[in-house]
Amino acid sequence: MKRIIIGALLTGSLLVGAVAHAQGGGVEEIVVTASRISEYDSNSTPHVVLRKRADNLIVEVNVVCDTRDASQRRDELRATLKSMIHAAEKDPTIELGLGQEVVGRFDESMIDSLIGSSNRPDTSAARLLIKTRVTAADTQDSATGRIESFIKKTPKAGRTEILVNGGWNLTLIQPEQYRGEIIALVARDSLGSAETFGGDYGVAVQGLQLPVSWYQAGPLDLALYIPYRLEVRTK
Repeated sequence: MKRIIIGALLTGSLLVGAVAHAQGGGVEEIVVTASRISEYDSNSTPHVVLRKRADNLIVEVNVVCDTRDASQRRDELRATLKSMIHAAEKDPTIELGLGQEVVGRFDESMIDSLIGSSNRPDTSAARLLIKTRVTAADTQDSATGRIESFIKKTPKAGRTEILVNGGWNLTLIQPEQYRGEIIALVARDSLGSAETFGGDYGVAVQGLQLPVSWYQAGPLDLALYIPYRLEVRTK
């Protein structure tokens, strides 16, 4: 039996969705860090991918206060965090969250546990996420602009500041919901490959049981895939 192997079985280091897949339960919102885009090129990217817009654009912010009196400093931070929560509730384009790899909710019940010391003397801080839904019409400037405007307009108590901490990232909600679409793309591409070699050839595909993986394919776009191994062989 003749076999022609078309490689798409990727190493574990490229399975960037594996951590998220292991979380299990609930509606998962996974962070896709922009820094990963440079790790992919034509030699390592799988041929068959599903391209889609990210669900949200997010950025981590530090809410910091350097009022000298510790009690007053905590009160000012608490007041600013409450202002952020109330402002987000009134703005349908903005949400707040917590987390690094998986985004969770943030509400008033978490404020006191979030406030901690800073690396500067007489300074306290709280770290959280601000996110905005990515639309089909969005550009990176329009999406980041909504978050920047939210930060600027939110009332800050006393000597409190809201500072962007790090770069802009994207999120993906429930990656496994796209499994069927990705498998359909793999099937169509695989059958097309077999037809190229003639009517005596068919295909065998391995690896479709693996988790959905992804990488950033543009400023607001993602590429979703399943690592697989395709064999074109005689029937």
